[in-house]
Amino acid sequence: MQTLINLFRNNIRQYGMIIALVFITALFWVLTDGITFNPLNLTNLILQNGFILVLAVGMVLVIITGNIDLSVGSVVAFVGAIAGVLMINNNVPVWLAIILSIIVGALIGVWQGFWIAYIGIPSFIVTLAGMLIFRGLTLYLLDGQSLAPFPDSFGFLSGGFLPDIFGSGNFHILTMILSVILSLILVYLEIKDRKTQRQYSFEVVPLWISVTKLVLLVSVINWFAYQLALNKGIPMVLIIVILLIVVYTFIMNNTVMGRRIYATGGNKKAADLSGIKTKGVVFWVFVNNGVIAALAGLMFASRLDSATPAAGNMLELDAIASVFIGGASMSGGVGTIIGAIVGGLVMGVMNNGMSLIGIGIDWQQAIKGMVLLLAVGFDVYNKNRAGK
Repeated sequence: MQTLINLFRNNIRQYGMIIALVFITALFWVLTDGITFNPLNLTNLILQNGFILVLAVGMVLVIITGNIDLSVGSVVAFVGAIAGVLMINNNVPVWLAIILSIIVGALIGVWQGFWIAYIGIPSFIVTLAGMLIFRGLTLYLLDGQSLAPFPDSFGFLSGGFLPDIFGSGNFHILTMILSVILSLILVYLEIKDRKTQRQYSFEVVPLWISVTKLVLLVSVINWFAYQLALNKGIPMVLIIVILLIVVYTFIMNNTVMGRRIYATGGNKKAADLSGIKTKGVVFWVFVNNGVIAALAGLMFASRLDSATPAAGNMLELDAIASVFIGGASMSGGVGTIIGAIVGGLVMGVMNNGMSLIGIGIDWQQAIKGMVLLLAVGFDVYNKNRAGK
């Protein structure tokens, strides 16, 4: 029992948000008589919230460095408008339009990163200006009107599904095979991690805790995959999110760049003195966030099948809320990719569940605001306790 208490206390951010997600999903499962977890609704949940999870991956890096980006919602709209003008008005091939749109996102990141990192203007001001600039440019490009429809092949980005090479009809066998493979990979990684900890004489959690964690995780993954297999299988949106999780988790945990990002947010002066070029770190984090926002913009436009001036409205707040709910700290230096994803899932399940039980958009906004306030308050409370 003491081991469990210590484990929870040392990982209170991570475990706290997971417990919150379990509680919220259980609550809406009861309130909706199980509709929340039927195959069709689970698929819709992924399709509706995939771009928020993508934005959360980029936003968590920004917040870890101690900055913030208020412009991503407007960038989503602007990139969608760029894609619409290229594909619909000028008949540019889909693949080329996607590449050009991603480049536009990177250039936006260069623009904002330059002012923040090298000129020294606070990120709040620069990205607030960006929010207004790119929303205005979106209105200019679209002339206040929506552009539609996109080419059919572009719709695959947000509405496509991984084809079942086994041709199984009503049940997607490939989804279950991939789920089993993922489960085996997780078991292997856990065994490897325990061996590495023993090799370097680190404290290793009891075997039964590792086994219990794996059993629960593998059970959830395979149950989730089974539900998707009953519908159409794995959406392309989920594949994009998983790839981003894997790549960015590796970068943040296993690379020099990841350690520099944490160091920059944890103590910028100490990082400077240790030889880290913190200005360059902040600059490239914003370039990266521009690329991520462009990807989310393409996904959003693909899902709507149109480029519209109102696209991405308030998405920046959903992304920021996801990161803070997921355990990131306002002061920087703290946060994880998995945490941001869990926070995004909390927001997504709340949005979906509240819509299913008929809560109006007014109360939905109020409830989400209260959840964000409680999450940040929990962070401040833990910091104050640690300082005593």
